[in-house]
Amino acid sequence: MDKSILRQAQQLQAKLAKAQEELGSITVEATSGGGAVKVVIDGHQKVRSVEISPEAVEAGDVELLQDLVMAAFNEAITKSQELVNKHLSSL
Repeated sequence: MDKSILRQAQQLQAKLAKAQEELGSITVEATSGGGAVKVVIDGHQKVRSVEISPEAVEAGDVELLQDLVMAAFNEAITKSQELVNKHLSSL
């Protein structure tokens, strides 16, 4: 095997490892219900935080709250996937 190809493969592997590490520290935020629910996830699609306003809980509409949480999570995942694609496309 040509040593230059091996060296390029090693450099690409190192860049990919660094990009994966960076994605763990980059976060995206999504909200629903006018900010009643806020979800923050990182570039690995790991949940960092979930905030639900007291007003959303006091309303007593469990189905609405479930829908708001689901919408915020879905938006956060979409944003995170877009972030990953953009971040890794530079490689």
